[in-house]
Amino acid sequence: MSQFIESIKVEDKEIFLLDLHQKRINQTFSHFGKEDAIDLAKIYKNLQHDEDGLFKLRISYDLDKRIRTQMIPYAIPEIQDFQLVENNSFDYSFKFEDRKELDKMKMKAKAEEIIIVKNNHITDTSFSNLLFLKGKEWFTPTTYLLNGVQRQHLLKHKKIKEAEITLQNIKQFTHFQLINAMNDFDDMFIYPISRIMNLPGNEEYLDL
Repeated sequence: MSQFIESIKVEDKEIFLLDLHQKRINQTFSHFGKEDAIDLAKIYKNLQHDEDGLFKLRISYDLDKRIRTQMIPYAIPEIQDFQLVENNSFDYSFKFEDRKELDKMKMKAKAEEIIIVKNNHITDTSFSNLLFLKGKEWFTPTTYLLNGVQRQHLLKHKKIKEAEITLQNIKQFTHFQLINAMNDFDDMFIYPISRIMNLPGNEEYLDL
């Protein structure tokens, strides 16, 4: 049976974006014909987590409501370089635990992290959604692979906008950053667009 995961931010005993994580789990159960989903609030309460600091609560579960939990100390990674990688058939509509295809793409890449290109459109990295800066405004691709909870949260609160971001217009943006449940909108981790080693026009573009 398919295994799914949720990675949830816990900082100083406070759990973040719980409603959006629960909504995604409910949608997963519903899509596969199951009604009664697991209850994240109850799971967290039963853990009796009482440590300060930043943690990733990793919950692995299946549709029979078998779960495994890990509370992992977390530090936001700083990434040296990125590579555009084309994969027109990859689908990650649900947060599956199986990441073999993502790992395979990363292993072939020459950079530390990949940015997946699907049908000429920018999507996500191997572990996050993306934001791109133009002028003073931040935009996220309409062509995400997974509609992450942080992405939904920032759109709801009008801190970012959606835009069609393609290989043709990516150079119109000056900077980018990575967002997911663990990585908030954060001015400390902004990368210049030049960190993408094979931007269109470069000789090594999509050369895998």
